[in-house]
Amino acid sequence: MYLDRRIKIQLVICAIIALVAGAIMIFGYMRLPATFFGIGRYTVTVQLPSSGGLYASGNVTYRGTEVGRVTDVHLNRSGVDAVLSLRSDVPIPSNLDAHVHSASSLGEVFIALAPRDATSAPLKNGDVIPTDRTSVAPDINSILAATNRGLQAIPHDNLKTVVDEGYTAVGGLGPDLARIERGSTALAIDARKNLDAWTTLIDQSAPVLDSQSDTADAIHGWAANLAAITRQLQTHDAAVGGVLEKGAPAASEARQLFERLQPTLPILLANLVSLNQVAVTYQPNIEQLLVLLPQEVQELQGAAVANVNTKQPLRGEYLDFNLGVNLPQPCTTGYLPAQQRRSPSLEDYPDLPAGKVYCRVPQDSKWLAVRGARNLPCETVPGKRAPTVKMCESDQQYVPLNDGSNWKGDPNATVTGQDIPQLPPEVPPAQPQNPTAGPPPPALAIADYDPATGNYIGPDGNLYTQSNLAQNAPKEKTWQSMLIPSTPN
Repeated sequence: MYLDRRIKIQLVICAIIALVAGAIMIFGYMRLPATFFGIGRYTVTVQLPSSGGLYASGNVTYRGTEVGRVTDVHLNRSGVDAVLSLRSDVPIPSNLDAHVHSASSLGEVFIALAPRDATSAPLKNGDVIPTDRTSVAPDINSILAATNRGLQAIPHDNLKTVVDEGYTAVGGLGPDLARIERGSTALAIDARKNLDAWTTLIDQSAPVLDSQSDTADAIHGWAANLAAITRQLQTHDAAVGGVLEKGAPAASEARQLFERLQPTLPILLANLVSLNQVAVTYQPNIEQLLVLLPQEVQELQGAAVANVNTKQPLRGEYLDFNLGVNLPQPCTTGYLPAQQRRSPSLEDYPDLPAGKVYCRVPQDSKWLAVRGARNLPCETVPGKRAPTVKMCESDQQYVPLNDGSNWKGDPNATVTGQDIPQLPPEVPPAQPQNPTAGPPPPALAIADYDPATGNYIGPDGNLYTQSNLAQNAPKEKTWQSMLIPSTPN
């Protein structure tokens, strides 16, 4: 058969088109070389606890992109092996998880590869993904059957009510739900980017959860107390409402009060800080006082009604005029020397002498100032007693000046390392306010008296009579006569 040139050209063009189409069909669509010869592919085995509806020729995705297909699904001794044929041109990290998902309710099942670490080595031919890194989605048929059973158990009227209420709850909220969905997606993406931190948080949350479990009783107690407070607030709703209603005016008044006290309030607060420090230091003493105060009040009340329900006309405590003068005698050690003491008749008020003025006899003295400053307990140093805080805080121990009641030794002595109170040498002792009254009487005066009459000459040169010193004085003296002063003759 004779074919002209034009027909031959047409036949050649048709043959070329057929060859190109066949090549596209074989290599591009059917991928016969990869299917039969494995060219451009490598094989990976996924171990699954069950097939989950997975079948051969199912898709394999990585980050939502198709990267291969399932070539075979067969049983093994403990589950199912799925053989995957993956593309060699897409590197997939070997540190990953494999999840079996359903694309729809019609049963289209695929495997999704989710990497744990994008920097790990890529998968290679013959790798196996173990069961502990795989998961199978629930069977859609069982889910639908359970849903159907649940719907059948609900009365149709109630189900209609649920649907209507659901429509009322979410009707018209499409943009808001879409925004929530977009936010959830962004959150999931960020969580994927910070997967290591999330994993660490989950792994290390066990101690926190254990502490919550260990303190369950405390949490229950706190919840019970909160419920009690809530009930009290509910019971006193009117009072709480009054507080809320009048709270703003009261706060305004308080603010105005603080503004009026602004010049002196900082000083007061600073003093309270110092007082707080003292109170903290003396906390045990304050607690002891509070403990003993009721008993002391009880004893005073008992003494005040000593003769209650008796025939005595007086009520209350008994009065005793037996004066224990100089029993024991006063302590002068540690005070000003005798030549520097002021007369009791002076009425001015000079500055206190320098140094610490207190009785400086041994601490174990049983008669002189037993409760004096030398025996004050140190609050911050248990077991130590000292007259000053400085001595309490230091290693210095209290050293007495002498063991008697009178001043001994050099008045300017400082052998103990403690300052001895002294008047300034350039300041003379103060004089009486009235210079015309004559010189003041000496600090210590001694006079002889006549036992027969009770007469004696005082420091001023006048003759005085103390009648109760005479021999003929009555033996029994009244308290009025004891308070009557002596009169000059």
